[in-house]
Amino acid sequence: MIANLFHRGKTYQIDFFKPIDISIPLDANKERVSAWYVEPMKLEPVVNGDWIGDVSKGGSVNFRNITFNPHGNGTHTECVGHISKEFYSMNKTLQRFMFLAELVTVLPDQLENGDFVISKKFLKDHLSEGQKPEAVVIRTLSNGLNKLTHQYSNTNPPYIQKDAITFLNELGVEHILIDMPSIDKEKDDGKLEGHHEFWNYPEDPKLHKTITELIYVPNEVIDGTYILNLQIASFENDASPSKPLLYKIY
Repeated sequence: MIANLFHRGKTYQIDFFKPIDISIPLDANKERVSAWYVEPMKLEPVVNGDWIGDVSKGGSVNFRNITFNPHGNGTHTECVGHISKEFYSMNKTLQRFMFLAELVTVLPDQLENGDFVISKKFLKDHLSEGQKPEAVVIRTLSNGLNKLTHQYSNTNPPYIQKDAITFLNELGVEHILIDMPSIDKEKDDGKLEGHHEFWNYPEDPKLHKTITELIYVPNEVIDGTYILNLQIASFENDASPSKPLLYKIY
């Protein structure tokens, strides 16, 4: 279904029947992607006396409790409540769900200390001043299917340097999506400089801005401009499992 989307004074044509799903699903498989030392998601049938919420075990319906951590068990979107003393929830702060997005593919640079980083220089070379994307989707290389099952804990994955976040702020970017567990270094003594810089916390918190982590963008999806539909669950929490979709512009 081809539809016209009028945004920022321009008309974009997109096919709502051809979404590109860039989320990694949550499931109970211990081989599924994880980070931050969390256990795999758990699915456990409710048991009430002789009754069990599992049809395969004689129950009338499947009726399961789910235990997971949104930050470590799959694709998730977070708001400033992730780092704030005040309570902010994704369900309250994200009020729009369609955005003009730019997809870029990055080969992280290696620093002298061995860290791999996404630099301001790279982003500046790939996001010209004439571009004003509301969202930036960052795909890192290499980009194998192992990203769907990788165990990131204690691996020091690539991250975005603080001055690169400042550059994205200057461009007017309101939503960052990345295929790593965090925009910040795994072990940084709790500084989370990129998160603080992006949300301008605590000076003047930007409540509407979001960070989405642990996405996966298939290799056949080419870099360029897309319409992003950022779908979340209605959790009153700093983060929610999410299902970002990209739509090609015609």
